[in-house]
Amino acid sequence: MGAVVKALVVRLDSDGDVLTTGPAVRAVATRAEVTYLCGPKGRQAAELLPDVANVWQWSCPWILADPPDVSAVDVQRLVDRLTPFDVAVVLTSFHQSPLPMALLLRMAGVRKIAAISTDYPGSLLDHRVRPGLDVEPDQPEPLNALCVAEVAGFALPPDDDGKLRILKPPDMSGLTGVAPYVVVHPGASAPARAWSPDRCAEAVTALRRAGHRVVVTGGPKEVDLTAWVAGTDGVDLGGRTTYPELAGVLATADVVVVGNTGAAHLAAAVGTPVVSLFAPVVPASRWKPYGVPVAVLGHQNSDCRGTRATECPVDGHPCLNSITAADVMAAVRRLT
Repeated sequence: MGAVVKALVVRLDSDGDVLTTGPAVRAVATRAEVTYLCGPKGRQAAELLPDVANVWQWSCPWILADPPDVSAVDVQRLVDRLTPFDVAVVLTSFHQSPLPMALLLRMAGVRKIAAISTDYPGSLLDHRVRPGLDVEPDQPEPLNALCVAEVAGFALPPDDDGKLRILKPPDMSGLTGVAPYVVVHPGASAPARAWSPDRCAEAVTALRRAGHRVVVTGGPKEVDLTAWVAGTDGVDLGGRTTYPELAGVLATADVVVVGNTGAAHLAAAVGTPVVSLFAPVVPASRWKPYGVPVAVLGHQNSDCRGTRATECPVDGHPCLNSITAADVMAAVRRLT
């Protein structure tokens, strides 16, 4: 037998971004041992991806919203660590450049590097995917990642449906109670992508009055938000689940009501339909939950469209706050 091919898959931002790379990871794993290089905000998702042998974490100065200072010692330490790899698949969003990472990989002696790049890469990439030429503009993010894997020589096997997937999550019925139930996840990674707490609370009450059990989820920093949204009509799980446990809660829900944030992609990865409260600061065609039934709510032609804003630039946040509890109820009915 020949030597094992060692492949590095790189995605350096957040949990949802990492989850969208799952199909590409599985493609690479058909012919190589995969190490995943992620940022601190994506590690918990990377650890749930099937077919990943190792997860490495690095805080990237040109990707993170709260970037560390550039350190020659830190960069050299990373370069030294990258030397064992035969091939690297560098995955980025449409507004990020893969070329700084490609430079470090070249310095480490990695022989084959693939990425999507708008900019001319010179000798930094062996396989370049050009946006708008080699891939359709604004196609779903998982398909972009798969394209990069494919040009590097890795393809999904015929029996792989190409959907998002994670390792089997734990049974959370002891915490949620017996299904069925609807999950409302009110938090988001950026305020511009969040439905208002009052609207979320109205939706919980409306769902409860319509006969649904409602479970409200959120992270440790969102406990005040989830308590307000759950009120007396929902089961408040804010701050009470690990990331794998959150996946378990989402996996047995009938539907998840959530903004454009990591929990939406986690719901897709466990096969649960999503009512997506989607602010158009980034394109829904790229970032709506992939591979599951989805109802996209939110005015996609609002003035904030394409701004990538983290704080809504329009008074009143109309792209989302004009959506009502009745709109959500109608979407839940369609999906359930």
